[in-house]
Amino acid sequence: MTNINKFVRNFCIIAHIDHGKSTLADRLIESTNTISSKKLENQVLDDMDLERERGITIKSHPIQMDYTHSDNNKYILNLIDTPGHVDFTYEVSRSMAACEGALLIVDASQGVEAQTVSNLYLALEADLTIIPILNKIDMPNSDVEAVSEQIIELIGCHKSEILTVSAKEGTGIDTVFDTIVNVIPAPTKKHENGHSRGLIFDSFYDQFRGVVAYIRVFGGSFTKNDIIELISNKVNFEITEVGKLKLEKVSTNNLSSGDVGYIVTSLKDVSDINVGDTISLKKEKEVEPLPGYKEVKPMVFSGMYPVDSNDYEDFKTSLLKLKLNDAALTFEPNVSTALGFGFRCGFLGPLHMEIVQERLEREFNMNLISTAPNVSYKVITRSKDEVIVKNPADMPDSGNIESIMEPYIKAEIITPDTYIGNIMKLCISKRGVFQSTTYLSQNKVQLNFILPLGEVIYDFFEKLKSSTKGYASLDYEFIDDSISKLVKLDIKINGDIVDALSMIVHKDYDYQSGSKICKQLKEEIPRQQFEIPIQATIGAKIIARETVKALRKNVTAKCYGGDISRKRKLLEKQKKGKKRMKVVGNVELPQSAFLAILKSGDE
Repeated sequence: MTNINKFVRNFCIIAHIDHGKSTLADRLIESTNTISSKKLENQVLDDMDLERERGITIKSHPIQMDYTHSDNNKYILNLIDTPGHVDFTYEVSRSMAACEGALLIVDASQGVEAQTVSNLYLALEADLTIIPILNKIDMPNSDVEAVSEQIIELIGCHKSEILTVSAKEGTGIDTVFDTIVNVIPAPTKKHENGHSRGLIFDSFYDQFRGVVAYIRVFGGSFTKNDIIELISNKVNFEITEVGKLKLEKVSTNNLSSGDVGYIVTSLKDVSDINVGDTISLKKEKEVEPLPGYKEVKPMVFSGMYPVDSNDYEDFKTSLLKLKLNDAALTFEPNVSTALGFGFRCGFLGPLHMEIVQERLEREFNMNLISTAPNVSYKVITRSKDEVIVKNPADMPDSGNIESIMEPYIKAEIITPDTYIGNIMKLCISKRGVFQSTTYLSQNKVQLNFILPLGEVIYDFFEKLKSSTKGYASLDYEFIDDSISKLVKLDIKINGDIVDALSMIVHKDYDYQSGSKICKQLKEEIPRQQFEIPIQATIGAKIIARETVKALRKNVTAKCYGGDISRKRKLLEKQKKGKKRMKVVGNVELPQSAFLAILKSGDE
């Protein structure tokens, strides 16, 4: 295939979390003088506080660098940064579709880990040229020989092809540039078919200019004032600006085939534009979409409610603003009798949920309670209807259920072989089914399990880390829905169901779950003038119960001696009063009780 521009290189960097992806990007940017040294800071492409604190990339940031090679030619290097976590796999795959090559970074002290393997497979699927790089060779515990063997085993390259660098110290950066120019191919006409087409690999909302989309052009060109059509939903808009992506955006006349850049649209809603969609000129008819587009579906759901009910409108505004920058977030209004007005939110995975909640609290000063996360279930009713249940409180009556299906994942765990027993024990306790073991090196092993997603979203990752002293790494992919023995567990307090505490559990673990919550609530609910029963129920059947004892006045204190019947009479009178109070009495659940239960749901 002919080259479109032989002096352009489009590439991404893939690595496991904390293997030095952002640091290497910093060194490349610094070496090409893309940013003045005054403006340069660590993790320059990670501009959110959360990204810096956690050491992960949440939003991808493309950047263009100008590099003068030893052959005296000037090359344009487009680095398309990728998010670094399993929850954002689809965005990673779309970023890769915009590239011709990938730098595969492996930490010389940690070795190959789960995300390394997962992202490598994505890169191979996208037919990218892989450049293996061993980073952190300056670390005292680095083991270049052993980790090189792991890389050779993984991608089948020669040892001479593996670059050894220290991104922190700047060692070996020149060889990275040489290899990018010499090994990664220039953009080719592989997807060109006579039409002007562009792949959207990311987008964000600018409050002054509307939605800004990052695109890679495959054929034709796009210019300011062109009328554009989105292939997936036939939405039309006018381009108000096109440009290249230095750290700040630099407007140009047009973007042509092989270029990576941005377009400013006149759209006001980021959900009109989807990552992976194809844009074309409206005047061109019957344009085929570029391959690989799919709609991103949320996998994990949780109810979110403001602690102060007066903050509901502010909370709604905050979610709408956040949605403008995060198209994967979904939400719908929800009313809970216990927690009041709030929203049922959908997320890509547990990390995505954690980040959204943290951003709401930090960026918008919201004080929130979130219910225990759950996944969506497919319920087949006796009349053969299919119902999607995202909220346990919406589960149909047990008598009307034929079967319940839950989502399953394939989990890939990479760990030192010393911890195989611990991991086996953990996965089997989470209803996991063992698939295979593969030795990556003398003492590093890859274990594959099939697990229900509902068991992974709580505390699986934390337990995995604690049972392997932090050495294990996890990656997973969604497989399919499968029939399981699931039941809806309700919690009744004083005879009333508390909808916010309803959950869907496996039949084999219903008693443990119900008993645990009842015991916790007993500790948290303050004593009243009457007895409060706390019950865990499945349908009409009570499977666990605890009782908060009544506060009791000593009504017989004034009786000095005398007939026992007088004391009995007073006690009976008190009993009747307590009974009447129980009927009319209302149990106010303190906020602390919900927080204790919802936080402990992941223990």
